[in-house]
Amino acid sequence: MYCTLTDIKKLLPEETVIQLTDDEGLDAVNQARLDESISQADAEIDSYCGGRYAVPFTTVPDIVKKISIDIAIYNLYSRKVEEIPETRADRYKNAIRQLEGITKGLISIGEAEAPPASTSEGGAGTNKTESDRTFTKDKLNGF
Repeated sequence: MYCTLTDIKKLLPEETVIQLTDDEGLDAVNQARLDESISQADAEIDSYCGGRYAVPFTTVPDIVKKISIDIAIYNLYSRKVEEIPETRADRYKNAIRQLEGITKGLISIGEAEAPPASTSEGGAGTNKTESDRTFTKDKLNGF
């Protein structure tokens, strides 16, 4: 995971995290729901970054952690409330803009980009030569 409960609690009070995850009324953070929100955020990040970088990241760049936190918090709110606080909605929109910038190569995350896919023409090799053809141009000329 690109972020943790500790990271999220730096931006949200624990009581808010409890309210957003504790459907059973146990007055504690439901770690499974929190992990699900983080996993969804990380999947969204990977979908944007996968074309340019090897994902999932083994060492999480700071910007990816920040984006994961913002999207995970947005996911927590969106599962629980009809109207998401404006600050959280704005941070989510900004996270998506950053991901789009990363995808386009406008924003660097400080990681080496994944090598490009092979661009060899044709995609397949052969050991056949022109003289191995059964139907030559001369044989097909009348058809």
